[in-house]
Amino acid sequence: MLEISPQKVVHVIYLSREGAVGEAELHAFIDNLNDEEKAHLTAVAWIGRGAFEPEDFAEAAATAAAEATTPTAGYLMGMPHLAENLESGLEALGVDVTGEEEDFL
Repeated sequence: MLEISPQKVVHVIYLSREGAVGEAELHAFIDNLNDEEKAHLTAVAWIGRGAFEPEDFAEAAATAAAEATTPTAGYLMGMPHLAENLESGLEALGVDVTGEEEDFL
């Protein structure tokens, strides 16, 4: 199902919360993901903001891959409330990241 590790999603969440301080690192981190991970990260964000329902995750990921006409890092970093959308998306998908959050800190 989810082809990006929860640890990587948590990393994006924390970097996006750092604002301008973490911007370059966040951009580089997302750029270094493979295409499938980028599509799944985008799908998680879309689910978190309510554009897709959790049961439509496969459709969201396929749409993200098909419509990736701009660089994913720029697209996601321009999304208002990226961190909150990713957290909500993970929660809606039933992905518990408590351990990853503790490891990240």
